[in-house]
Amino acid sequence: MKSGEKNTIQSVDRAIMVLRCFDRGEKLGITEISRRLGLHKSTTFGLVNTLAENKFLEQDPETGRYYLGIGLFRISANVQISIREIGIPYVKRLVESTGETINLVVRDDIYVVYIEKIESSHSMRICTRIGQQLPMYCTAVGKAMLAYLSPDEVASILERTKMTAYTNRTITTRAALKATLDQVRAQGFAIDDEELEEGLVCVAVPILNSAGYPIAAISVSGPKQRMTEERVNAICEELKTQAAAMNREVH
Repeated sequence: MKSGEKNTIQSVDRAIMVLRCFDRGEKLGITEISRRLGLHKSTTFGLVNTLAENKFLEQDPETGRYYLGIGLFRISANVQISIREIGIPYVKRLVESTGETINLVVRDDIYVVYIEKIESSHSMRICTRIGQQLPMYCTAVGKAMLAYLSPDEVASILERTKMTAYTNRTITTRAALKATLDQVRAQGFAIDDEELEEGLVCVAVPILNSAGYPIAAISVSGPKQRMTEERVNAICEELKTQAAAMNREVH
C-alpha cells in the first residue's frame, strides 16, 4: 500500500455513504440516493437492498421510499453509553440547580429509552426508571425529539403508534400532536403537563447533532404544585443553557 493510501473496502464505504444520506431522517428513493452519491442506479439498488435485508433501512410500502431501520437503532443503542457519559455532568448540574428529578433519554424507533436519571431529594418519586421504554407522543422528552425530526419521519412514527390516554390530559390525536410540535419548535422546549402521570409536570429540550438531528433529550420533572408557570420558565432557560453546552460536545 502506498504512503497515505487508505486501506478501505469500496462497497463498505458506499454503504456508509448511503446511510449518511438519511442524516436528517428523510425518506428517499433509489433515484434520489443515486443522484446524491453519483452512483449508477443499479449499484445503488444493490447497496440499498442489502441494507434493507439487514434492517438498516426499511421501505415504505406505499411510496417505495426508504428510511432508517430498526436494525440501525438496535446497534446504536449499544453506543449510547457515550451520550450517557457526556450527559451525566449536565444531569448532575441540573439536579443541583433545580432540585428536581432529571432524565436523559435516547430514541429507540417509536419510543424513548431512559439512559440516565437522578431523583430529586424531595419525597415525591417519578415513575420513570433507567432502561424504561415509553412512547414519544406523551412525554416531554419524546415531543422534544419529535419536533426536530422530518415530517416524513414523524408521520412514520405516528402511523405505528397507538395514542393511548394515560390521563385525561394525554394528547390522543395526530392533529393535536402536530400542533403541539409546532409550538415546541417555536419555543425551543416541550412540556408534559400531567399527560403521562397525574400530578407530574415535565419540561424537556432536545440534544442535537451537527446536522440539527435530535440524538437525545434531557428533562426536568416535578410535582404540579412546585412546577408553577414562573418556575417552569426559569427551568426551561437553565435546560436550554445546559443543552447548548452538551450540543457542542456531541457535534
